[in-house]
Amino acid sequence: MADMGSEDEFDLIKRHFAPLSVGAPGALNLTDDAAILELAPGKRLVAATDALVAGVHFLPDDPAGDIAKKLVRVNLSDLAAMGASPFAMLLAAVFPKNTNDNWMTAFSTGLGEDVAEFGVPLVGGDTVAVDGIKPLLTLALTALGHVPGDQALTRQGADVGDGIYVSGTLGDGLVGLEVAKGGWEALSGAHRDFVLRRFRLPTPRLGLGQALLGVANAAIDISDGLLGDLGHICECSGVGAEISAHALPLSKAIQTALRIEPGLPGRILGGGDDYELLFTAPAVHNEMIRDRAEKESVQVTKIGTIVEDSGKGVVVTDLETLGLELPRSGYRHF
Repeated sequence: MADMGSEDEFDLIKRHFAPLSVGAPGALNLTDDAAILELAPGKRLVAATDALVAGVHFLPDDPAGDIAKKLVRVNLSDLAAMGASPFAMLLAAVFPKNTNDNWMTAFSTGLGEDVAEFGVPLVGGDTVAVDGIKPLLTLALTALGHVPGDQALTRQGADVGDGIYVSGTLGDGLVGLEVAKGGWEALSGAHRDFVLRRFRLPTPRLGLGQALLGVANAAIDISDGLLGDLGHICECSGVGAEISAHALPLSKAIQTALRIEPGLPGRILGGGDDYELLFTAPAVHNEMIRDRAEKESVQVTKIGTIVEDSGKGVVVTDLETLGLELPRSGYRHF
């Protein structure tokens, strides 16, 4: 079976990645040093880069196609949090030299499926093959999007009195990771499959993010945990927050898991990998938010309120009532 050590870098790009540039003439079929891209008048560029490292962000034996798709989706989730419409992406990859051709084909196939699903052609990047005792597969993707004028959502606009909302359900990524590591055997096969899929293949809420332009005051995606990411909004906006653990939206799988581990909501508050949108908006927009979320077929739940900054950051008002322990922080990259 062939591995990367037997193939030239340019042949690798031509065979696996150049086909993913179709639809982007400025990508020059990935044959040049850089891509040439244009923005329509009145649009501003939004750029996001996230890296995934084997053993840190995914398990080494995860399916190659799923790894590729997660790489795309976590970056698109960052664009969604700013209300941006994606139009292109760039990939930088460090592959161990013993990466075999079957794995590479599965990886590029998964990447291509998401290129097609989200309309984001690959317009450039870099590939490196490395030797070593235990070289780590390291992947970085830059997603490019655009927003109209000055309408981008940021973490800085939350106002006192805003409602705090989340999309989808929380905790699936946390439990999905634990399932991937062999945990939660007491859950049914269907529930295990559901949370595992949610961990490996998050859904970037692009349509909802765009629908929130001009409606939400601040937004972020939940990658490092609800408490940590809401804390970022509070810090950037100079406000505090009060939320209810009882209000957290939970999937049927997580509701079942609660019967096995009643204290799970406490861990969900600090768990990451959900990639749902967390945003604040004035109370007068409540009905508009629900209407727009319904049009995007996305569940949106109000979980709290932005309050004056008291120095406490995010306060979980019903923590003691529910008998939960507060996690010390969200996921830390360092």
